[in-house]
Amino acid sequence: MKPIILVIVSLSFAAASIMTAEQISIVQASFDEVKGDPVGILYACLKADPSIQEKFPQFAGKDLEVVKGTPEFKTHAKRIVGYSLKVIYELPDMERDVDTFVASHKPRGITHEQLDNFRAGFVTYMKAHTDFAKSESAWGASLDNFFGMIKSKM
Repeated sequence: MKPIILVIVSLSFAAASIMTAEQISIVQASFDEVKGDPVGILYACLKADPSIQEKFPQFAGKDLEVVKGTPEFKTHAKRIVGYSLKVIYELPDMERDVDTFVASHKPRGITHEQLDNFRAGFVTYMKAHTDFAKSESAWGASLDNFFGMIKSKM
């Protein structure tokens, strides 16, 4: 591993470990408000960057407005939200979850820009469906840690 990547990984792990119990609780509580809408969450994330949809073979080249109503989309959305719940309820220890994510997404050629756009879509969804102003700082710390760790390994 290149020295700069080691520094980034080390800083990411250090940052993840400094999330306060209050920040973790805030993130968990706000996600609890929306976890029942996996289709809406995935839809918002794919809407933020149509190139992300192309990384899902079962949805590639299809109209997102039509696809979002299919059982396949609902199943995949539930899988993503289930994974997200796992990450959120294991905060601040997310190294294993990051490794799992990277192992399944790096071979698909996911770019840093797509990760940023997926994050932006998620934040847009959260702003529309929660009192995000109260949790924005905590979410920022959590998302910075998670996506920073992913990017350092991809």
